[in-house]
Amino acid sequence: MTEESKFILEAMQESMMNALQHLEKEFHKYRTGKANPQMLEGVKVDYYGTMTPIEQVSNINTPDARLIVVQPWEKNMLSPLAKAIMDANLGFNPQNNGEVLRIAVPPLTEERRRELVKKARNEAENAKVSVRNMRRSAVEDAKKLEKEGIPEDEIKVLEKEIQNVTDHYISKIDKIVETKEKDIMTV
Repeated sequence: MTEESKFILEAMQESMMNALQHLEKEFHKYRTGKANPQMLEGVKVDYYGTMTPIEQVSNINTPDARLIVVQPWEKNMLSPLAKAIMDANLGFNPQNNGEVLRIAVPPLTEERRRELVKKARNEAENAKVSVRNMRRSAVEDAKKLEKEGIPEDEIKVLEKEIQNVTDHYISKIDKIVETKEKDIMTV
């Protein structure tokens, strides 16, 4: 394989790995009935006029499986933190005791579990579309190489390898979503 072919493959693999990592990061935000600090990931709080990630203005921990405790570094941030959590529409109702915010993570209903599974499948499908778009782009790059004088046999080998890598990442996505579905549906 020529250097150009290897470069196309490596760039495609790197992009596909990023899509897979993004999917896993999104799945961390899904509630599975157990409290997890990552559930609040992505929540932004108004910190002196700047929208700041919640983890940068407070300490978030889980003392048990049903409770998240958010301890701000400044006491005057309790109300903005509570507002930000409510505005994030995560289904949480933070309790302010003047020191910390306590968030009781309610057990998931069957209906909510099915809804989360549907969202997980949708997120996985988006990741697959992203992987397929990367494959299409890599095949277009391979066709450009053929026009530049790379032998047709090498292009066929490259296209076959592109498809093998794509199939590998699609199956990884399927396994990840299957595991997440089991995790969500387990009571």
